Amino acid sequence: MLDIQKTIDSGKALFAVKGRLDSITAPDLEKELEENLSGAEELVIDFDGLEYISSAGLRVLLAAKEIMGDKPFIIKNVNEVIRDVFDVTGFSSFLNIE
Repeated sequence: MLDIQKTIDSGKALFAVKGRLDSITAPDLEKELEENLSGAEELVIDFDGLEYISSAGLRVLLAAKEIMGDKPFIIKNVNEVIRDVFDVTGFSSFLNIE
């Protein structure tokens, strides 16, 4: 299960994601991002409650990065397990992780 809370304010899009980001739930986040990023000047995804991410979740992050282009895209509150996935897959080299 995945819980997505979104706040869009003055061009800043904040998505707080809790649960599991896997092949079943990734399409839900992808849809939310696609529907809400057209006018966004900055994207922040808060993984404070994220327990697991699969390759499907990583694909959604790649798509979000493409949508944002050169605009700020920050991922924050990443736990050690998710950080390890980012490190092993090389995502930590091109994502802005706080």
